[in-house]
Amino acid sequence: MTPETIVTLGQQALKVTALVSGPLLLGALVVGILVGMFQAVTSINEMTLSFIPKLMVVAAILMFAGSWMLDVMVSYMHQVFESIPNLIG
Repeated sequence: MTPETIVTLGQQALKVTALVSGPLLLGALVVGILVGMFQAVTSINEMTLSFIPKLMVVAAILMFAGSWMLDVMVSYMHQVFESIPNLIG
């Protein structure tokens, strides 16, 4: 196993991680900014006001994009498992 192979596997793992976590993080970021602006305008400082909308958006994203996320992770794992014999020998 060469250092280039290890770096390539690491890059692919980071790419899959970014693809899978990106929609969740982006949705939570957008809702957090909108709720933060709403709280700044109305001077409401309630902690649950920012938590509940984020939780609902993350759940909605998981409902709609969860199967795609699972497909991406499973295909990556299949690729890694199929490449094990080439990595060893």
